[in-house]
Amino acid sequence: MRLPLADRWFERQTISDDVTLFVEPHVIELMRCNIWHVRGRDRDLVIDTGMGVASLVDAMADLLDKPVTAVATHGHGDHVGGHHEFDDVIAHRAEAADVESPELQTLNLLAAWGPEALDGLRRAGYAVDDDYFVTALPPGVTLESFGQSPATVTRSVVDGDAIDLGDRQFEVLHLPGHSPGSIGLWESATGTFFSGDAIYDGPLLDELPGSDTADYCATMRRLLELPVDVVHAGHEPSFGRDRLRQIAQDYLNKRA
Repeated sequence: MRLPLADRWFERQTISDDVTLFVEPHVIELMRCNIWHVRGRDRDLVIDTGMGVASLVDAMADLLDKPVTAVATHGHGDHVGGHHEFDDVIAHRAEAADVESPELQTLNLLAAWGPEALDGLRRAGYAVDDDYFVTALPPGVTLESFGQSPATVTRSVVDGDAIDLGDRQFEVLHLPGHSPGSIGLWESATGTFFSGDAIYDGPLLDELPGSDTADYCATMRRLLELPVDVVHAGHEPSFGRDRLRQIAQDYLNKRA
């Protein structure tokens, strides 16, 4: 099968002077990860890197004027495909192996996951009727040639560790449930929270391999107490404190 060619793989949105959002519009909605660039004085952050179908470094070239740390909020394939392009890579120690040996070596949904996993995603509320994870391909990439490249995790982190950009400090929050080593990055000075897939404004997935509903409930209770101003999540649009509390409480009402 031949897919259409995409003349531009990434789209970007300027969120503020120091935060830029990148997305892959030709990736199916389920796998369309939010990729965040955060500017610091001494060092920048890239939070999650998408599918790895095209070069993220090339797409961000005009922003990358200082050392960069690429953070994996967790090791799922829609979040770690581009980490191999960066020399400094951070992940929770429970996810490091998944970053270093990424899961997706095919763009075919059925071949990658199997029918039972796809049925579970449908039950969770996602439409997964496409044959492939993408609806187009960038020039030079074929369905047969795709495979995610291994990265090297240069620093593994745990709850309470800090990531210092010089003028900004982010605290690592270990937020298991979606996956064992899911993390978020919390900047208390500004009330900014990069949540990965621990919480986002869409159907939350807690029946994946490695997911744990009891851990997820504990994570939601913790997030209820977090005094956020804005949540930049792993999928879907950003939101504020009231919406975070509603999502967390709805999850607890369903699962606790």
